[in-house]
Amino acid sequence: MHETVLPAVQIAVALALVAWMITGFTRLPSRWLRWKMFCHATFTIISLTGTKDGRSEPVNVYDHLSPGSFILGPPQLQAILDYLTGSGRYDRIDGHGRILSTRGEQPVEVRSSRVVL
Repeated sequence: MHETVLPAVQIAVALALVAWMITGFTRLPSRWLRWKMFCHATFTIISLTGTKDGRSEPVNVYDHLSPGSFILGPPQLQAILDYLTGSGRYDRIDGHGRILSTRGEQPVEVRSSRVVL
């Protein structure tokens, strides 16, 4: 009888973990045991072009994030743009893209190194 109890407990624990992981992807922010990364994160997909002395080149903002980072919202994007223009690397940066968040998908533009939603 003891030999069947251990597999039954293992199965019950495995099912509980699967159920917990599935509920982590629901859209209920600020709930206990919810995975906040998917409830509150904002992702930006954007194409940027930097101009310096009349010459243009593509800008990859993800090169300026810490290793492993991929969550980039409008304030973080603006901070990177301020850094790139303030350091003299570019005179201006322009581009367009999309922002993905809990509010859905929104267009975003960068005009004269300013994020415009």
